[in-house]
Amino acid sequence: MARAYDFPPDLLAAQEELHQVAAALTALLEGLPWSVEPHPGFSDPDIWRPRQRPATDGWTEEDQKEVQRQRELTITVVTHAFWVNFEGPDLVTARTQLEHTHDAAPAAPSA
Repeated sequence: MARAYDFPPDLLAAQEELHQVAAALTALLEGLPWSVEPHPGFSDPDIWRPRQRPATDGWTEEDQKEVQRQRELTITVVTHAFWVNFEGPDLVTARTQLEHTHDAAPAAPSA
């Protein structure tokens, strides 16, 4: 049986929000322009593998804030003081368990 870790509530909350933000960001990134900044586009037809990109107005400030939020949450989770208690394989196991803490829905109480 896997060891149960007593994750601090703030770490659990940050990890849960990170999962939510990452899922929303994945969907968002599929529809965003190719360039964060406004760009006139380009075409390189004379190279061995021609490529081109259309002109774009770039990402909105709101889109950029969502990406930044994921970075902030990742930093919060990865650098949390809780991790100083572990090293080597124990650290990997604890981090993996944290990532999957919210995967399973809580079991319904037996009547």
